[in-house]
Amino acid sequence: MKDLADFPYPLSNLFPQPSTSSDWDRYRLSKEQIEFYHENGYLAGIKLLDEPQIDALKLALDEVMDPLHPLHSLFHEFHSNESDDPNTVLFHSLGHWRIAEAFHDAIWNPAFRMVASQLLGDRGVRFWHDQLFCKPAHHGGVVAWHQDYSYWTRTVDMQHLTCWCGLDDATEENGCLQYVPGSHRWGLLEKPALAGAMDGLMAMLSEEQKKQFSPVAIPLKAGYAAFHHPLLVHGSYANYSPRSRKAFVLNVFADGTVSDTNEPLLSGVPVIPKGEKMEGKFFPLLFDPKNI
Repeated sequence: MKDLADFPYPLSNLFPQPSTSSDWDRYRLSKEQIEFYHENGYLAGIKLLDEPQIDALKLALDEVMDPLHPLHSLFHEFHSNESDDPNTVLFHSLGHWRIAEAFHDAIWNPAFRMVASQLLGDRGVRFWHDQLFCKPAHHGGVVAWHQDYSYWTRTVDMQHLTCWCGLDDATEENGCLQYVPGSHRWGLLEKPALAGAMDGLMAMLSEEQKKQFSPVAIPLKAGYAAFHHPLLVHGSYANYSPRSRKAFVLNVFADGTVSDTNEPLLSGVPVIPKGEKMEGKFFPLLFDPKNI
């Protein structure tokens, strides 16, 4: 029983690692995919997991969701229900990579690391933090419209990236991701309550932004991922279907990002003084394109 953040490398064979430069080529995005990301603010339909990997992560998810887990204190955040309404449940947590080997090793998934580097401009990739979002069948809550960077302004420059990966099939019926294409060019908006009113962000938009507010649903099969820009407006509606919607999120930033606060960046993480580089055991370097 130990803090897996102490191990900046994979601990199992769940995600086989490329051994040569050419082995990485199978994970590379096309020029057209990268252009789509920059134009729209997102890229969806990237396969990250096979069936055994999905099964291993779902088993680990069941274990870490238990508030009595012996390593529960390692979570940065743990919300059995982040919603204020007990009839609409949104499980949300940060820090499970420190607790479960399968989630620890998921951040070293080569399919994830290569794509993240390309979308960050072929730069080195450092881990920021992970998240779990689980909506149970019949009464799963919303994730309100928001921009991820509105919660991350304690780090600069803005050179971050989010990867959302389903462990269940995500459909419009069970509350899949919804993106507002092009909204990553709107600048930084005020942040709403993450599990509050779905449309809370609308009060913070200009009339022109409201006219451009045209969400698109992003249904994904289990094991497939969507990557999005830190300013892209996104959210997900409630799950009233008979099927759960479980997903994990990996958040990263380009190597060289620095702290912009003298407060803790995450609960339980030592302070990185303002102006100093984000690094150390909690923010490991996941990928350096110069080393492949």
